[in-house]
Amino acid sequence: MSQISYGSWPSPISAADLSIGGVRLAEPRYDGADLYWTQGRPAESGRVALIRQRDGVTGEMAPGLNVRTRVHEYGGGAWDARDGVVVVSSDPSGQLVRLDGEAPVTLTPDGTSWRFADLRVWPELGVVLAVREDHSAPGEPVNRLVVVGLSGSNEDGGTVLAEGADFHACPELSADGRLAWMEWRHPDMPWDSCLIRIGRLRVSAAGLTLDDVRTVAGGPGESAVHPLWRGEELLFCSDRSGFWELHARAPGGALTQLTDGHADLVEPFWVFGRRPFAVTGNGSVVLRPRVDGRSAPTLLTSLGYSQLAPDVVDCDSLDAAGDRVVALVQFADAPDAIVEWSGGERRVVDSASSIALRPSRLSPAEAVSWAGTAGQVHGWYYPPCSEPPLFEPVLVELVETAAPVAEPELPPLIVISHGGPTAFSTAGFSLAVQFWTTRGFAVLDVNYSGSSGYGRAYRDRLRGEWGVLDVADCIAGAQALAAAGRVDGARLAIRGGSAGGYTTLRALTTSDVFAAGCSRYGIGDLTALASDTHKFEARYLDGLVGPWPAASETYAERSPINHLDALSCPMLILQGAEDAVVPPNQAEAMAAAVAAKGLEVELIVFDGEGHGFRKAETIRRALEAELAFYARTFGITLPS
Repeated sequence: MSQISYGSWPSPISAADLSIGGVRLAEPRYDGADLYWTQGRPAESGRVALIRQRDGVTGEMAPGLNVRTRVHEYGGGAWDARDGVVVVSSDPSGQLVRLDGEAPVTLTPDGTSWRFADLRVWPELGVVLAVREDHSAPGEPVNRLVVVGLSGSNEDGGTVLAEGADFHACPELSADGRLAWMEWRHPDMPWDSCLIRIGRLRVSAAGLTLDDVRTVAGGPGESAVHPLWRGEELLFCSDRSGFWELHARAPGGALTQLTDGHADLVEPFWVFGRRPFAVTGNGSVVLRPRVDGRSAPTLLTSLGYSQLAPDVVDCDSLDAAGDRVVALVQFADAPDAIVEWSGGERRVVDSASSIALRPSRLSPAEAVSWAGTAGQVHGWYYPPCSEPPLFEPVLVELVETAAPVAEPELPPLIVISHGGPTAFSTAGFSLAVQFWTTRGFAVLDVNYSGSSGYGRAYRDRLRGEWGVLDVADCIAGAQALAAAGRVDGARLAIRGGSAGGYTTLRALTTSDVFAAGCSRYGIGDLTALASDTHKFEARYLDGLVGPWPAASETYAERSPINHLDALSCPMLILQGAEDAVVPPNQAEAMAAAVAAKGLEVELIVFDGEGHGFRKAETIRRALEAELAFYARTFGITLPS
């Protein structure tokens, strides 16, 4: 047998495979018999293509168009189709474009400061409903619900239906003309407190107006989200019970809780366009309860839950038409896919990648938990996986006493702190994780305190404790695996992006547990972020850290850049030059401060990239740089 150290194993997965070997699938939805979805294409500089499948033929709508919106910076909901009429948001202009004719037709003028998202096309009214974000005036952009005509130039950017709140989302119109939507205000995020409001849409010679507006769900300490009409009944999810369960509001106003599975049915509202449940042709609801960190398409019947696909470990973006159901799903052993169920049959509509691993090379997620400061913590552990009999770990000598004792080598561990921080990691197949495990690294993906998917109490653990509990949970998870003899406690690394990058930097500057760290567009200075970020997250830190500026001392205390005296290991920092969420000056200041201390630091800034890397070349370069960084730090010889 070959004797090759952990981290040095030849892998079937290259950095190029991750950069150009697949697409990012999103938002599958029906329009009658047609099925649409989007593909984010790293090989085309991250361009998002709108795909339609009609009569068995699959093709792109308006090839070359980038179907994307930058509302809230995170976007989503950049297209809609109804009765054959298709409207999209085109990036970078932000214009609304109608695609169903012989040639694309622009519906809004170019050169404006308007952005549109969460589109809902209504051909019988001659309009598209949308969230409009207006950047024309100084200060924060203004978000409103508007209607934009399906013909004409719409020089005014559409007619305003609802305004006054800081944020609006999910405009859903019933067959009898009632409009429902979500809205929330600073300093709350939509998962903290969110309202469902309804109003009557009136049609007159002067156009469309909205009256009889009222709040029907949500309020302080309650997040009511994702309204959807089922006939005259309004469905929505609320966490008033401690979990995001499904509720129904009858026409007379009576509320009924339809599920009681102590499971979150939705995820935090970071992006537009995701639909966590749908109504079938016979009125049944298909949804995705998250239990023990996993979710799958599930039919809600009078007898309870009935799973459509027990082999699915996570799913998103559900839709239904008649007896057809479609979802974006994750499997434990195969890439993400858009899957349709119809008439008892299941078919894969599209797959995110054609790259697959043999079972002998695959490291599936193992659910693990450990004791944390605030209670039990959850995560996914991926042991290194080789293909016997090709590899066996070398033996190293540990001198504990006068006599040398041969001990098996243990693998280095990479701890992943997810972004958000109000988000979660799934158990789905990830080529990015397998990139490491096939090389002999172990990976721990931590759903630290504050992560979603485990109920409101778990989510609320992080209120006022960001930079404390998340860091402690990541450290405790790594130490637990080392104590159990599953990883090498001297070769622990931590990595994360955005909020996960902050957790990474904070862990490196408050403890000596980790020997290396990689931050992707992470936050080094909370004080700078509080005064220099985008509207959607402008008050996010009020709940995570404390009200700004009253809690300025806490912000300074929890800023990694102020604790470099405790930093004792090398660091890699990866940053997008056009990041509007975490500006590049954060990365530049952090790198300069680390270098001034005389420690090894590498900063790579990628031109043309924002918050998250989309281009194939960037994805490849970033991953290769990270692998080389760990190899240098841990003394690993990479295969030639």
